[in-house]
Amino acid sequence: MTEDDAPLPVFVYGTLRRGGVNYDAFLRGRTAGEVPALLAGAVLYEGPGYPFAVSAPAGEIRGELMTLAPAGRAAVLAALDELEGHRPGDPGNLYDRVVRDVRTERGETVRAWVYLAAERVARRLRAEGVRVPGGDWPHRA
Repeated sequence: MTEDDAPLPVFVYGTLRRGGVNYDAFLRGRTAGEVPALLAGAVLYEGPGYPFAVSAPAGEIRGELMTLAPAGRAAVLAALDELEGHRPGDPGNLYDRVVRDVRTERGETVRAWVYLAAERVARRLRAEGVRVPGGDWPHRA
């Protein structure tokens, strides 16, 4: 098993959160657990209808930790990769799927997949992007 195949939960922070426009199509009925969580070391930037998470030492993002149901995990992860414009090793990626520590609402630290803006996108956002105050996409002002 490679890291790309690791059976980790997925931290979601934008349109894939419960109530988001992509939750029903990609995650509803395909998870074994969904809990509020925080990702430290990153900030959110506005995108064209969806946010971008970018690494930043002092930032924090609010989201949800989605534990994918074992039976369809690989298919769901492949669909999320497609949605997020992630292809392993492709320099043209919109997002890169990486492993990060996430803290659940119960204070547990869990390793999870997170879609971060690819470095070329992150550089542009750091230079001229609009940050989401508070790191909470559904509750942005």
